[in-house]
Amino acid sequence: MKRQRNGGRAVLTVIAAAIAGTVAATCVVTALPGHAYAADGPGSYTFDPAAEPIKGTEINSDAASMKSGAVYRSSIGPGGKLYYRLDLDDATDAYVSAVAVPKGGGGKVAYGDGITVSVKDGKGLRCDSQDARFGSAEFPRPIAAYAARLIEKDGSSCQQAGTYNVLIERETKPTSSNEEWDLELRYETEPGLKSAGSVPTQAPENWPSASPPPPTGGQQRRAGGTGYHDATSLETGEWRDDIEPGRTLFYRVPVDWGQQLFVTADLGSSTVSTKYIGNALAVALDNPAHGHVDGTTLSYSGEPTSAALDPVPPVAYENRFDAGNGVSAMRFAGWYYLSVTLSPQVGQSYGGKALPLVLRVSVEGKAKPTPYQGAAGIFGVSQGDRDMARTGRSGGSPAAESGTMRMVAAGGIGTGAVLVLGLGVWTLLARRRAAGSEGAGQEAAGHMVGGVAGGMGAGPGPGGGSGVGGTPGPGVGGVPGAGGMPGVGGTSGVGGTSGVGGQPPPGR
Repeated sequence: MKRQRNGGRAVLTVIAAAIAGTVAATCVVTALPGHAYAADGPGSYTFDPAAEPIKGTEINSDAASMKSGAVYRSSIGPGGKLYYRLDLDDATDAYVSAVAVPKGGGGKVAYGDGITVSVKDGKGLRCDSQDARFGSAEFPRPIAAYAARLIEKDGSSCQQAGTYNVLIERETKPTSSNEEWDLELRYETEPGLKSAGSVPTQAPENWPSASPPPPTGGQQRRAGGTGYHDATSLETGEWRDDIEPGRTLFYRVPVDWGQQLFVTADLGSSTVSTKYIGNALAVALDNPAHGHVDGTTLSYSGEPTSAALDPVPPVAYENRFDAGNGVSAMRFAGWYYLSVTLSPQVGQSYGGKALPLVLRVSVEGKAKPTPYQGAAGIFGVSQGDRDMARTGRSGGSPAAESGTMRMVAAGGIGTGAVLVLGLGVWTLLARRRAAGSEGAGQEAAGHMVGGVAGGMGAGPGPGGGSGVGGTPGPGVGGVPGAGGMPGVGGTSGVGGTSGVGGQPPPGR
């Protein structure tokens, strides 16, 4: 009897090990890393995982070349002036944007701190530029700006094919922190028009500026992302979130040709304090090429408060011919990005807990046809984009969500299989005890549990593995990895500010 009890303990150990391994595998899957961050803590920023490293140079002739459609990651120090290279034809409009990400965690920035992005031709003549400054909201947060080379009718400069230079300059006051800022750079080219005379060549003089009625349907929960890459998709509605001091949350809204975007941000009340904090919340709006459109701030004293972005015109190709940045930047359809930052100073007076945030978003107007010939790329709105806005998916979520959830499901199935087979082992052992056969019970346990280990990726091969404490198990039909990720434990997968924004010259 004693020997039989020892045999039962051995089998119990084997089953426990198999269950623990399966559960651990499931936990590993659910904790798989998603994206790269600038730093830990509330000020973290999610960079596009596809971003390639690129080093800016102080001498333009040494600059590294950028490719259309690519995303890059770089950095710039205080007072830095860095060059990057573009090779352009004589027919394509090109845009380069920079998102500057200061270090969080107590870093300081001043009113005039920020970046300027410029595109220059081979002779050093400036084609276009835009700046992004922190302005009156003097706390670290991601800020974005862009510059373009545009082909224009009767244009004289910046129209030729050849080498162009992107210049990124950083301004930092002596009282500000002197750490390097990370940069997320993008280079995009705009599709050509259907025909040269298919759109007006002057900016509209009149457009609706009256705010629409608040969205109906009540508040719905949507958690913001931590970068442009994983910005949470929104449509017309009233969206509830919570924001911590020092945190920047990102959202995006699909706005098609002919449509107009209205945004209001509300910060909820607090019972902790009534201290007045100026420019406590900063809100910025950027276009699909990450060019700055508009920004606003609101102050806070513990009571509910609200601020709205200035009205912007309906999306139209000809908006680019306006001298004002708020109109000019509404030049193409696509995802428009909202970033919302709560000042770290709020945490000093109101504690580190999150405050209620509500975004009221309205997209007005009927969508019009694209003016482009061929695929619009990021400068258009597809049915898939509208579906993402309806369901709240982020730009980085679909593949990651589906792959990860398939892996988690596989892990769950495996855990259940181990438990069921464990019960079978105990039943068999009970029968073996009656026959006084200890060795046969251990061998059977080895067969069954070993099969599970192999089937779940804990053994050396898919679908079967070695029994622990017994003869090799035959396997019970393992669950393969999914989503392009290797199976855990060795089983192979099968599929698996917001600155004010510079004013571009007329016609840009």
